Amino acid sequence: MTDRITGPIPIDINRIPAGVVLDMTALTRLIVGDVLDALLDPDDTGAWDRLHELAEGVPATDGRLPYEELEAELVDRASSRVPLYGARARELAERLYAAAGVRRIPTQREAGAA
Repeated sequence: MTDRITGPIPIDINRIPAGVVLDMTALTRLIVGDVLDALLDPDDTGAWDRLHELAEGVPATDGRLPYEELEAELVDRASSRVPLYGARARELAERLYAAAGVRRIPTQREAGAA
């Protein structure tokens, strides 16, 4: 069963036997867009330069690994918050509670019981 919370960043709630899975594709698109904006920023080419240094195997100068340095910068520039306006926060909580409510989970068979 899939349920959707609408909003600026839709969240799909999919039930699984032991709980729920939140599909946040819209947030992923926002994050990827932020990362691309950071890499392609004509006024600040630092992220682009570090990406190419990483690809060429140029060592970092401050003791950090080039991958970690670029990752930290991109994480700082990427979106990480999901705005829920008005009653959407309560709606999400209620739907998560209903979807993840107590359900019987099959027990694991003992070895040799089959």
